[in-house]
Amino acid sequence: RIAAVAPYTGLRRFPQGRHFKQWTSDDSKGLMKVYIAAIEGYVPQYVVFTFRAFLEFCYLVHQNVITQQTLVEIDDALRRFHLYREVFRNAGVVDTFSLPRQHAMKHYYHLICQFGAPNGLCSSITESKHIKAIKRPYRHTNRFQALGQMLLINQRLDKLIAARADFKERGMLNEPLLSHALGALGTRSYEEELGDAVDAPRSVEAHVSLARTHQRKRARTVGALAAELCLPQLPNILRRFIYSQLFPTDDLDDIALDECPPYDGSMRVYNSACSTFFAPSDLCGLYGMRREHIRSCPMWRNEGPRFDCIFVVTDPEAEGMRGLDIARVLCFFSFKYQGTLYLCAVVRWFDRMGDGPDVATGMWIVCPSYNARNVPHITIIHIDAIYRAAHLIPIYAAHNINTRDIKPHDSYDTFNSFYVNKF
Repeated sequence: RIAAVAPYTGLRRFPQGRHFKQWTSDDSKGLMKVYIAAIEGYVPQYVVFTFRAFLEFCYLVHQNVITQQTLVEIDDALRRFHLYREVFRNAGVVDTFSLPRQHAMKHYYHLICQFGAPNGLCSSITESKHIKAIKRPYRHTNRFQALGQMLLINQRLDKLIAARADFKERGMLNEPLLSHALGALGTRSYEEELGDAVDAPRSVEAHVSLARTHQRKRARTVGALAAELCLPQLPNILRRFIYSQLFPTDDLDDIALDECPPYDGSMRVYNSACSTFFAPSDLCGLYGMRREHIRSCPMWRNEGPRFDCIFVVTDPEAEGMRGLDIARVLCFFSFKYQGTLYLCAVVRWFDRMGDGPDVATGMWIVCPSYNARNVPHITIIHIDAIYRAAHLIPIYAAHNINTRDIKPHDSYDTFNSFYVNKF
């Protein structure tokens, strides 16, 4: 199951499944993203509840921005974890839960209130010191006979720390140098320049752009692209898309195909797009922005095709998944019509199952969408409607399929129901 998960930006691959020769922290982080969906159906439901509560706690305390509501969610996740983990004691797996890291979870709420967000601080003292004394100095070496270079780097760092302590004792660091310089220049203070925080929506929540270069060996006309994607109805879909762009207020369901303008010009096909979106609680830049690449190409790293899924904004007023739909990108392309450049994507839609997330895993469930004639629901959308990439994990327990024979690039085509991964 782990090896059959579809690829995703930043997701670590597990080609051997659960058979590992070496285990690292990167493996642990990658496994956390797919673990719940992998064990669901193999273990009792309370075990899934336990891992869900634990992972939600881990992701909440990992956030860079922790609000009062986040603290409430942290406390609730910890309460559920302590409640559901008793399934292991009742089954005789363990007699006690006296593990240092599980015990430390009790103190996160109080310590965050006192000192703020941990910002990814490692809770293992040996691991954190190993990073500081070994990993970081090694990165600054030339990798040849690195031991002597690492020792010299650590010696110099110790001297810098000692110098800072001496400067602080003499009162030389009581005031930031920048504030002192601004004061000497008679400029306004940093706090005055910053002003008050404004609770207003951002002007741009997400921006998507196509790759810088198009694929010269791929289709250049609508007919060629229809043959490449095995979509004979693509020219008609494109006609309806053009009409929707020219008359956005009209309902396409009431418009006959003959009223939609035809297009037989040239087009350019792209293998990827880049989504830059506001995500202050993920690994992000200075202003809370994060960037991901969305792939849609017939061959990815000589392993097979890769057609990523995306979140499409369908209701800007709704929150979370209720305002987003899931689609799979079959192709990115651009074309000009009446002097206007249109940046588009051919997508296959998914339908949400149920009015809320799954009770056991906490993730929404989607399935491929079909029209009245049992034909896959495929349309063309403007890339401005795309928010970011989405990752779907098959609901393995709902399928009687041997996952050992499934390659990651076949995952979306083999299964017919998926979890929308939130981890």
